[in-house]
Amino acid sequence: MESLIAAVREQDEASRYLAWPGDFDLDRGDHVEEVHLASGAALEGFAGDGAEGTYFFCGEGGEERPILYADSEGGAALVAIGLPELLRLLLVAPWWRDCQAFTKEESRELAAEYLEDMPDLVARRDRAAAALGLDLPDLAEVLTRLREVAVRARENFVLIFTPEGHPYELLIRN
Repeated sequence: MESLIAAVREQDEASRYLAWPGDFDLDRGDHVEEVHLASGAALEGFAGDGAEGTYFFCGEGGEERPILYADSEGGAALVAIGLPELLRLLLVAPWWRDCQAFTKEESRELAAEYLEDMPDLVARRDRAAAALGLDLPDLAEVLTRLREVAVRARENFVLIFTPEGHPYELLIRN
């Protein structure tokens, strides 16, 4: 099977959507601060966003590894188990970082704002998903899974600011 990272790079429709509104850039894998996982597991930055946040693969392996997101303000959360799950999140709810409560209602309000600015958002999303060969769950499923992954596994994926030894704040709470 082809790498999804390679597919994103090769599929213009997908890479454009993921760049915006997904705010996901495979050329921004360096984090602004020196960090490590409290568990000592490997941490590999592979993508970032325009606000200097970073997506990290955790542990050993390939694109199936857990993915932690760290913002530039000292917040972090496990957001997906594997790259397919992360891409589904970015395709279905690219506004996830703006959510506070991760409710369906809150996300619908954010979606309305995005749709106002980009009336073709859903069509672009569907073309991007098709280009990557991904089936898309509905919004409620994506948000439920995000909260489940972040809460269930948080003790195993504590991000530490290495120079001071302080943990990052949790981005997603119960």
